Amino acid sequence: MAGVAAVAPSIDHFELPAESAAFPPMQPVAPISDAERLARIEKARKLMTENGIAAMFLEGGTSMAYFTGTRWGNSERPFGVVIPAKGELAWVTPGFEEARARELIKFGKDIRVWQEDESPYKVIASIFRDRGAASGKIAFEERVRFFIVDGVEKELPSAKVTIATPVTAGCRMIKSPAEIALMQRANDITLQAIVGTMKALKEGMTSRDISASVGEITRKLGGNGDGALVGLGKYSAFPHGSIQPQQIREGDIVLIDAGCTIEGYTSDITRTTVFGKPTQRQRDVWELEKQAQNAAFKAAQVGAPCASVDAAARKVITEAGFGPDYKVPGLPHRTGHGIGMDGHEWTNFVRGNTTKIQPGMCFSDEPMIAIYGEFGIRLEDCLHITESGPKFFTPQSESIEKP
Repeated sequence: MAGVAAVAPSIDHFELPAESAAFPPMQPVAPISDAERLARIEKARKLMTENGIAAMFLEGGTSMAYFTGTRWGNSERPFGVVIPAKGELAWVTPGFEEARARELIKFGKDIRVWQEDESPYKVIASIFRDRGAASGKIAFEERVRFFIVDGVEKELPSAKVTIATPVTAGCRMIKSPAEIALMQRANDITLQAIVGTMKALKEGMTSRDISASVGEITRKLGGNGDGALVGLGKYSAFPHGSIQPQQIREGDIVLIDAGCTIEGYTSDITRTTVFGKPTQRQRDVWELEKQAQNAAFKAAQVGAPCASVDAAARKVITEAGFGPDYKVPGLPHRTGHGIGMDGHEWTNFVRGNTTKIQPGMCFSDEPMIAIYGEFGIRLEDCLHITESGPKFFTPQSESIEKP
C-alpha cells in the first residue's frame, strides 16, 4: 500500500470549476448582534428560574461564545463566566490574562482575577455567594471540565450542583433568523466545495488529495474548514473513515463528508458518487439511500417526536432487506443530529428520543447504507424546521452520476 501511495499525483492547486457559477452567489451575511446575545442571556435567566437554578458557570467553548460573544481557549488555568438568574454577569480570569480578558469581554464589568498562587475555585465560589447561590442549585455547562466542578463544589458544600443543559440546550436548540442565515452561507460554501472537487476527480488521486481540494475551495469561498472526510471504494462503508491509504480507481464509490464554519456556525454535507460508470448494484443502493433520506425529511414535521424521523428512514432500509436495527449491512447510526455552532449538538433523530420537533431546530438528514467489504452510500443535507415544516439548506443529490 505504501508503494501505491507514493506514486499518487501531487495536487498543489485547484481552480473553481465553471459549474460552481450555477450556485447562488454569495451575499453578505451579518454576524450575531450584541442585542441578540443580550436576548439570549435573558432567555437563559428565564430557563434558570423555571428549573430552579440560581446561577450557571461556563468556560471557554461554544456556549460561552453563544451567550457572550467571548471566545477563549481552555487550559489548566480556569477562565469563565457566571450567568446568574438575577444580577450582573461575573467573570473569573488568571491575573496575568486580565488585560486580554478585558479586551474580549462585552457583557459584565465584574471581572475577578486569581493569581498563580491562589485558588480559582475560591474566586468562582465567591461569585456564586455574591449572587445568592451559595446554598441553592448551581449549574455547570456540560463541557466544563471535572476538576473545575470538583474544585468549586468543595468550596460550596451546601450548594446543589447540577448540569446546565436545560438552559444551554433550551436556548441553543432553537435558531434565530440570523443563525439560520449564517448556517445557510456555510452550507452553500460546503456544497460548492464538494461539487467543485468532484468535478476535478482524477484516477490515482488519494483521499488526502480530495480532502485538500475541499479545504482549498472552502477557504477561497470564505469558509473556515480544514478539508473533508473521504472514503473510497470499500472504505466508503466506514461511517467516519478509515486509516488505510486510499486511491481512486475506475468504478470506485467516492464519499465526501465535509463542513465549514461562518461566524462560528456550521455546515455538514455528504455526497456519494462513483468514479466512472456505476454498476447496477451501486445504483440500486444509492437510490434506496435517497428514498431513506426523503422519508426522514417527510417525517420531520413540527410536533413529531425526533424518534419518528429515524424510524421512517430505517423502515425504508429495513424493508429492502438490510439491517434490521443497527446491524450491517444497513444503517449503523442515528439518522441525524442537531447542528448549529457545534457540528453535533442537541437534539438527535434517534430511536427513543421523544423530544418534539419545533420551528427553529436544525438537523442533519443522513441515513447511511454501509456494506462492509463492498461500499457505503451516505447522502447528507442539513435542514431547518419552519412553521410549515422542514426545509433543506441545500438541494439534494439528483443521482449517483449527479451528486
